[in-house]
Amino acid sequence: MAVRDPLGPAGTAAVSDLAVWAAAKLGHEFADLSLVEGALTHSSAARGKRKSYERLEFLGDRVLGCVMADWLYRELGESERDMARRFAALVDKHSCAEVARALDVHKEVRIEDSARASGVHRSENLLGDVCEALIGALYIDGGLEVASAFIHKSWADRVSSHSKPPRDPKSHLQEWAQGRGKPIPVYTITWRDGPDHAPSFRVEVAVRGVDPIEAEGASKQEAQKAAALAMLKREGAL
Repeated sequence: MAVRDPLGPAGTAAVSDLAVWAAAKLGHEFADLSLVEGALTHSSAARGKRKSYERLEFLGDRVLGCVMADWLYRELGESERDMARRFAALVDKHSCAEVARALDVHKEVRIEDSARASGVHRSENLLGDVCEALIGALYIDGGLEVASAFIHKSWADRVSSHSKPPRDPKSHLQEWAQGRGKPIPVYTITWRDGPDHAPSFRVEVAVRGVDPIEAEGASKQEAQKAAALAMLKREGAL
């Protein structure tokens, strides 16, 4: 299986390019560039000493959560419920993927060729995971201050763009249904296709007394949100 290798025949130049990219996009000059490479490595490209981004993603997710919770607590005088709703929308996979797209992460991901041909490097799941992994890399190499600076810069517009706390589509649909005396929505997977590294799901959401509706996504959660959003739009609940 062919993999884009940053340390191939032009390895030194590739490492230099990676350093330039990291400094320009992440705002930090890494002492250990292997952290950046690891954060950009999909499991399909993990070979020998080159590990995938999964461990860094785990760490970065927690760092993002800590920094975001502190940010909302200090800057916004909202209730716990409103902060929780805003927090959930700001740190979800969609928001992380948007940040990754702004960084052109899809161009730098180390991934097996067949997975790239399937478009996995552009998927919301992968981009969100890599964004969190890069935060983990920034934290290890530069500490909390460096990671926090990146998060504040990358999420500034998102934090300030909503005058009211955004609502997750599934939570919004549940509130809409219960406000009309109906039971909570029921989600059912009606179809799954694609290889493990690039799955596609179709989910149906049903609310008693309302016509069900289906939507697709690259994960069960993504498909559920898309179905909830589709029903909210159709019923004029947004």
